[in-house]
Amino acid sequence: MAEEAHRRYAEILRDVEHMIDDHIARQDEANNLPSKLKMLVPSAGPFFTRLPLEAAFKHMDAKRLISFRRYVSPSFNDVRLILNSAQAMAVTAGSLQLATFDGDVTLYDDGESLEPSNPVIPRLLDLLHKDIKIGIVTAAGYTTADRYYERLHGLLDAISASKTLTPTQKESIVIMGGEANYLFEYAPDSPHLLARVPQEQWLTPEMAAWSDADISALLDVAEAALLDCVKTLNLPATLLRKDRAVGIIPTDPTIRIPRESLEETVLVVQKILELSALGSPAQAAGHSPERRVPFCAFNGGRDVFVDIGDKSWGVTVCQRWFAAKAGHPDRPIAGESTLHIGDQFLSAGSNDFKARSVGTTAWIASPAETTELLDDLLERV
Repeated sequence: MAEEAHRRYAEILRDVEHMIDDHIARQDEANNLPSKLKMLVPSAGPFFTRLPLEAAFKHMDAKRLISFRRYVSPSFNDVRLILNSAQAMAVTAGSLQLATFDGDVTLYDDGESLEPSNPVIPRLLDLLHKDIKIGIVTAAGYTTADRYYERLHGLLDAISASKTLTPTQKESIVIMGGEANYLFEYAPDSPHLLARVPQEQWLTPEMAAWSDADISALLDVAEAALLDCVKTLNLPATLLRKDRAVGIIPTDPTIRIPRESLEETVLVVQKILELSALGSPAQAAGHSPERRVPFCAFNGGRDVFVDIGDKSWGVTVCQRWFAAKAGHPDRPIAGESTLHIGDQFLSAGSNDFKARSVGTTAWIASPAETTELLDDLLERV
């Protein structure tokens, strides 16, 4: 029975793999004729690599024994992990140059820090040893190095103490905070091992065109919408305004606002900003229309924030930054050579979702899954 189930599941995924191959072949054609995949899933976007789904299923079936289950069919999590495995196979079959990561729930538990004992740290060091650049693209919007050091000290101290990493490899990590608003580079002589990079050194031409007046006006609209949600939904929350973000946080750290209330707030605020003349949430990096400021409204698990820009811009900055450091600023790291790993990929209220437009992605659900994925990745590099 298990052999027959394995054969049928592999056959199904082989058919889907072929549909994706057809979609990839058609996505750059000038006639714009839809692929079969596009007709079945109208929201399907471009693919940066092909996905070896059949091989990924066989790999994951050996680990999770999906075919051996008699009563429980393949689950959403099974499919998610098969897709992650397929993407890891594809990106390492080419030339993986950049791995970007979310922070909370991806590298460490929600609200925690990257402690020295975290098993993901030696895996990240292995990436650096293999000359793969690392970008930590987080919603945490701190303006000073000490705050990021508090959250990431285990990794930064390990890089600093390493006797096997070269100076160039140690400098192959950046922190992009506030989605796409604050860039920090590794600085061995800094007390916090990080130095903030002035905006004029890393802003893309499109980002530089966002005016301070438009940013402030958009945050004003978002602030009003958030306060209205607090009142309407009777949320135990208070407003927090920053220079490039605005959000609501619990009035008491021990309070957990219901997930449904957080998601409702995200959708209300997002719709209000979409209908305004200022916000442009749906535009990928490099495609923002003039005088509309991209934003990301997202559910942080305990809070709701609206950030200027989104992770597509944050990952794009990493792609351009490392290319410039390598001496070819006109040739940023390509999407097929980039892998973004994060936990928020639902289209509503999730901020890793936007990274799909500029690179390949892997959807994990815990730091343990990140560690497992990196083990799989490092075996293949």
